[in-house]
Amino acid sequence: MSEQQAASASMNQPGLLLVDDDPLIRDSISYMLRPDYEVYLAETRAEASDLLRQLRHPPPLALIDLGLPPYPHDPDEGFALVAELMAQHSQMRVLALSGQDEPANLRHAFALGAADFVCKPCDPGLLKARLQHQLMLLDAEADAVEARDASGLLGNSAAMTAVRDQVEQFADAPFPVLIEGESGTGKELVARRLHETSARAHRPFVPVNCAAFTETLLEAQLFGHARGAFTGAQSARPGFFEEAGEGTLFLDEIGEMPLELQSRLLRVIESGEFYRVGETRPRHAAARVIAATNKSLTAEVEAARFRQDLYYRLGILPIEVPPLRERAGDALALLEHFQSVYQGTVPPFTLSPEAQALWEQYPFPGNVRELRNVVIRLGTRCPGATVTREQLERELDPLATTEGTPTVPQAPTQGSTEASGSAIIPPPEAVRERLRAGDFDLDDYLEEVEKLFTDTAQEMADGNQSRAARLLGVNRTTLYGKIQRLRGR
Repeated sequence: MSEQQAASASMNQPGLLLVDDDPLIRDSISYMLRPDYEVYLAETRAEASDLLRQLRHPPPLALIDLGLPPYPHDPDEGFALVAELMAQHSQMRVLALSGQDEPANLRHAFALGAADFVCKPCDPGLLKARLQHQLMLLDAEADAVEARDASGLLGNSAAMTAVRDQVEQFADAPFPVLIEGESGTGKELVARRLHETSARAHRPFVPVNCAAFTETLLEAQLFGHARGAFTGAQSARPGFFEEAGEGTLFLDEIGEMPLELQSRLLRVIESGEFYRVGETRPRHAAARVIAATNKSLTAEVEAARFRQDLYYRLGILPIEVPPLRERAGDALALLEHFQSVYQGTVPPFTLSPEAQALWEQYPFPGNVRELRNVVIRLGTRCPGATVTREQLERELDPLATTEGTPTVPQAPTQGSTEASGSAIIPPPEAVRERLRAGDFDLDDYLEEVEKLFTDTAQEMADGNQSRAARLLGVNRTTLYGKIQRLRGR
């Protein structure tokens, strides 16, 4: 689909991304849904990503087959796409579409952020009802945002209290803010709270996901373009900096911004000047920049994928959003919050004492987004009921439930078999010799070890990430994140 075709999509119908490598399924489902939805089709994860980059506004819904090329009989490629969509389009509702109904796979897809599951072959009435239900939930969330008071970010844990304190402290500062945290922790919510509690609150808040555009398109979207600046530029258009005016420009997934654009962004932050693509007249930017990432930007700087000078400018005021597993007590408060948000759309339920204990112990690898989706599914499946531990377990990722948060291994003692016999952990004297040489880099060494173990585990598991994660003693979400980082993505 060309950018021009994407721009001409109907504004009267909600958009839906359908990704399936079976042409018969794509054709039949799209034919079924086209009277009510603007359907965008893709066969692979890469094709879906390319298609979404052409759209100015991503569709609110997605139907994703878990078995995608190049391994259509394995769910890992589908898992990877769900994770990418959640990282790049956090408000999108993803429904997993698969003929493989293994409970562990479905529950892992939910942990990654999938909102629901539809079994193939699809029942037309059931599919349409499921999609309509997701749209109703999005409407309920929009109403909740409009009605939200200024009480701040939810949670009474020490970690969230620290975040609220930082938001209050940084709100009116003139400098950029860098928000770091795992996917699903609510980084955009923190950015919005920074804006809403600042003197710029009556000005625009413009969110931009840097991973959702190609390099050329992102440049034009950020800075605007002149008429004829490139193919398809039939008229001049202002960019996001101009749209934000004296408000806030939120750059999500800043770690995905190409290096050349990083230099242009740095110039805007330092001088306040920028040029539309195809123009030579400078323009002035007055917006405050807030950036967010789920990557380690220090690691990206060391790998020469992110400019050090830009990192220092963005990181003057850092905020670390904690994962839900580090927010003791907040999971129950969030359960009550989402039940209130979806009141009238999702029936309420209660947790038995045993289920409540599991709820508080579960690490929620998908963070707040995963918790929200579990609340929705439980309310839909157990309306008005007291949910048992067994019922709750069926909604949770079994790998996260059984493994929890990976623990840090203890260092071997001097003289132990592990210390003296391991090629990965050398004996103390060898360490001293290595350090005396003066060319040792601990980060590089640890990355080599991590890559060795992840590559070996994947080889032993024949590329199956579920088995590789079990070999490594981590959950599958953690392993996927490590693989993407080590590949330099």
